[in-house]
Amino acid sequence: MKVTVSKDVFKLAQVFTISRGSRTQAEVLTVKIEKDGVTGWGECVPYARYNETLESVTAEIDALPADFSREELQGLLPAGAARNAVDCALWDLEAKIAGKPVWELAGLPKPEPEITAYTLSLDTPENMQKQAAENAHRPLLKIKLGTADDMPRLQAVRAGAPKSTIIVDANEGWSAEVYAELAPHLVRLGVELVEQPLPSGEDEALIGMERPVPVCADESCHDRTSLPKLTGKYDVVNIKLDKTGGLTEALKLREEALAAGYKVMVGCMVGSSLAMAPATLVAQGAMITDLDGPLLLAEDRDNALTFDAEGVHPPVPALWG
Repeated sequence: MKVTVSKDVFKLAQVFTISRGSRTQAEVLTVKIEKDGVTGWGECVPYARYNETLESVTAEIDALPADFSREELQGLLPAGAARNAVDCALWDLEAKIAGKPVWELAGLPKPEPEITAYTLSLDTPENMQKQAAENAHRPLLKIKLGTADDMPRLQAVRAGAPKSTIIVDANEGWSAEVYAELAPHLVRLGVELVEQPLPSGEDEALIGMERPVPVCADESCHDRTSLPKLTGKYDVVNIKLDKTGGLTEALKLREEALAAGYKVMVGCMVGSSLAMAPATLVAQGAMITDLDGPLLLAEDRDNALTFDAEGVHPPVPALWG
């Protein structure tokens, strides 16, 4: 079995800004696994918030043994970007060798399109209203917030897209006081969900606070080991393959989260269609699907995912799975 990893860069359609900074391109790692003349593919996005770099994740992958199974991989690498790309490449490889789609190998129902959120970058209220108006035809908009002065932004987006469902992502940018002040206005403006309002290390403050809008754990939820720490704080968990360390753990996290009474959101880093493809399987029936990475790019992979009025479609085999 031969595992190779390479860097790919995709230009963004426009500058993408969250509370932690801005970017103009998506830098990803592509993993190729070759065995018996068959090739499997996977992609990950190393994330500085989790102390990952392109170099550190490449080193993790390069240090893997010469041969291993997908089951063995779970113990060889921790949850994170490196394991994600390798795990998804192994699923793709298994599907191609078996001549069956991944969903069938995983015992899942045949996937269907899912309506996905479209993310509006953090900006001035005026520019965010313009972004919202340009995308008011979309059924689900996600707003990047996370400052102490977000009220005008919220109002501007609602004015720009009066009929769209809105979800909010604070990316750990609010204090407990700011969140408490904004919460009733989230209800007034028809916000359906707020994602990670407080820093993950300070989310104890959510215990006992009123949550008039469902609160979703993102940075506070990585894999199944995170679940016990979320009790009393969150209503929804955001499952991202780059956090869980691949499709294998993501499916298990979804099962355990639902069994524990949480609703599920399936999200992504800013990557190509190859990164989103496995996540479309996890997103089936989710409360919120947020797999808009390719929509934010100026360029994408060959055989890219289809996005239309029905949502994001499952991948064609030529892309993955």
